[in-house]
Amino acid sequence: MRAFWESLRRDRRGAAMAELAAAMPLLVLLLLGGIEVSRFALLNQRVDRLATTMGDLVAQADTLTASDLDKLFLAAEHIAWPFPVKTQAVIIISSISIPPAPAAPVPKITWQRASTGGISAVSQIGSVGATPTLPSGLTVTGSNTLIVSEVYFDFVPMFVGQLMSPHRIYHRGFFRPRVGSLTSLS
Repeated sequence: MRAFWESLRRDRRGAAMAELAAAMPLLVLLLLGGIEVSRFALLNQRVDRLATTMGDLVAQADTLTASDLDKLFLAAEHIAWPFPVKTQAVIIISSISIPPAPAAPVPKITWQRASTGGISAVSQIGSVGATPTLPSGLTVTGSNTLIVSEVYFDFVPMFVGQLMSPHRIYHRGFFRPRVGSLTSLS
């Protein structure tokens, strides 16, 4: 019997398997963490591109209708692919200008339209008729108009609570209209 125990003690054939079993939880954690961080980085890039592209497309228009904006909102799904804009995002487009013949030239939000998304969010710049909250150094003067596109996206990790928690991503873009003034939404 003693010889049997001695042979088991000297036998190293299962050592690699035991070491792999001990390291496997750490390897799986690294793999899943890498996937989640990659998804989060890609989503941030896509949401930033979505805000920029939507604002740019609106700024290229001579005139704009609510129907035109709804068509642009449909295109957002393709820009943000593979992330589901319809269920996890909302896009808000606003126009800021100075009303004609004001007593004091104060910019106002002249119109605003939001996509019908799966989440609810309000514009960080303000609501229609209000004085907008703009970054310092960004001004609206004279007959200039400013188009603001805002995108909110609710990031839900594949492995909720394990590596990352759900997070709301926000990006915005500012554009001057190229052709028309876009002070009204017909």
